[in-house]
Amino acid sequence: MKKILLLSDTHSHIDETILKYVRLADEVWHAGDVGDLSVTDTIKKIKPLRGVYGNIDDAKARLEFPLHNRFFCEGVDVWITHIGGYPGKYNQDIRSEIKQNPPKLFICGHSHILKVQFDKELNLLHMNPGAAGIHGFHQVRTMLQFEIDGDKIQNLNVVEIGTRG
Repeated sequence: MKKILLLSDTHSHIDETILKYVRLADEVWHAGDVGDLSVTDTIKKIKPLRGVYGNIDDAKARLEFPLHNRFFCEGVDVWITHIGGYPGKYNQDIRSEIKQNPPKLFICGHSHILKVQFDKELNLLHMNPGAAGIHGFHQVRTMLQFEIDGDKIQNLNVVEIGTRG
């Protein structure tokens, strides 16, 4: 079993509240718009990190992280990308691939809107953890915690880490 902390859209911000949850996880996944790589460097000193780059990330971040990160965690096929859309409204750049070869867990960021939704058509779980950073239009900073045990995604928790201001 793995305990996962999922965050996105840090936009160069990391603080002790985020790091408290990093320490509770087995792995941290970042769905893009890291901003300054000091954010991910700090996380990597504490726990293993998987991530993707987002639209605000610079050339250094794009060298460190891929646009798409597809992997297996335990028995779960995971696909992380920054701009991915959501069930019924997937981004046109990935729409055909996700329909031909859907993962079990599809993760994206970008919107700053926390959303967890099951796609019945593709039989996958979509997660967007919202935004953990302090820049953007979101009012409440959010992350997701969950566990992967074999092929099960379980014990999902929304973590509200305070207001943006």
